[in-house]
Amino acid sequence: MRVLLVEDDRMIGDSLRSALRGEGHAVDWVRDAQAAHGSLATEHFDLVLLDLGLPDGDGLPVLRALRARRDATPVIVLTARDAKGDRVAGLDAGADDYLVKPFEYDELAARMRAVARRHGGRAETVMQCGAVTLDPATRQVTRDGQPVLLSAREFAVLEALMQRPGALLSRAQLEDKLYGWGDAVESNAVSVYVHQLRRKLGADFIGTVRGVGYYVGRPGGGTP
Repeated sequence: MRVLLVEDDRMIGDSLRSALRGEGHAVDWVRDAQAAHGSLATEHFDLVLLDLGLPDGDGLPVLRALRARRDATPVIVLTARDAKGDRVAGLDAGADDYLVKPFEYDELAARMRAVARRHGGRAETVMQCGAVTLDPATRQVTRDGQPVLLSAREFAVLEALMQRPGALLSRAQLEDKLYGWGDAVESNAVSVYVHQLRRKLGADFIGTVRGVGYYVGRPGGGTP
């Protein structure tokens, strides 16, 4: 997924960005409220990780402005403010979750998966399409019950497709899941990852509508 990280602490930001990228997420990192406002007004993200104590003000107005535009992008607040009133204020402002620093990355990752499930309207934790299953928690993919080893970016492409079975995702949409600002994007990168996935999961597992995009399952009709 594409994540906007709003965090002014360089050590925390570097650590989170590295961990998220290691799992195949595209991460864009800004360090103040003004940059967060601008990014959210002009770009699409799958998730926002929002600190509240920013150098140019509080993070809550960023969240309130997002919700005032009826933008439902999931937001997890990450902050050192642990008072009950702060937690209530954050959730009432529109946060999907609230995590107090310091925290373990594993807990954040689990909360991100839970928020993604709720936002996508899914109750199940494991995705399945035909003979292929994908578990975001363990990052394990199987075909006919047998484990399939994928790179982080192969996993990211497959996860994006399996989150919306039957939906056509364009190359640009898939690139958004893979690359953050400043990342070098090769013109055929998505085609390469799709080719590798077909080799591992079956030549007909991922379909193509030429000039439009890629899909799993039946176009417009969900899983087989």
